[in-house]
Amino acid sequence: MLDLLKAPWPWYVAGVFIGLTVPTLLLLGNKQFGISSSLRHICAACVPAGLPFFRYNWRKEVWNLFFVGGVFIGGFIAQTFLSNPQAIQIAPQTTAQLQAWGVTQFNDLMPADIFNFAQLLTLKGLVFIVLGGFLMGFGTRYAGGCTSGHAIMGLSNLQWPSLVATICFMLGGWTMTHFLLPYLLKL
Repeated sequence: MLDLLKAPWPWYVAGVFIGLTVPTLLLLGNKQFGISSSLRHICAACVPAGLPFFRYNWRKEVWNLFFVGGVFIGGFIAQTFLSNPQAIQIAPQTTAQLQAWGVTQFNDLMPADIFNFAQLLTLKGLVFIVLGGFLMGFGTRYAGGCTSGHAIMGLSNLQWPSLVATICFMLGGWTMTHFLLPYLLKL
């Protein structure tokens, strides 16, 4: 049984479990799935500072904070006790393309050439880590939610804004990968 938990699960199994969170949350109290809203709840609870954006009853959404806490605890347990000892397999075409762009070191799924502490103090690190993080946060707030909230919860509820947001997420990722990434890696 432990070997089954340690092995990578195929997308069609893991996807079903992720997909089942939507009806489960709806049946257990009409709750909306999404991770990015939990940051707002944490800020409203810890540092409201009188800002109108944080003046709401965050206690009504405290379940979401426990959900995110469970994600962190589950990730810790999986990494500490259930890690797959085999190297993560990356498609050969992806590896070849990244090596052609100068990315040669991989640490799990993160290219160590880009995402490490030493890179943070370089122009490339500033662009990828700081500017990229800011753009992700801004985009999440501007779209009214993150990919999990829109693509999983919103699309399953047939929400038009979620369809638009998901299409924009996918187009943005495709554009970044095929047009901007090769130039940014040369920084």
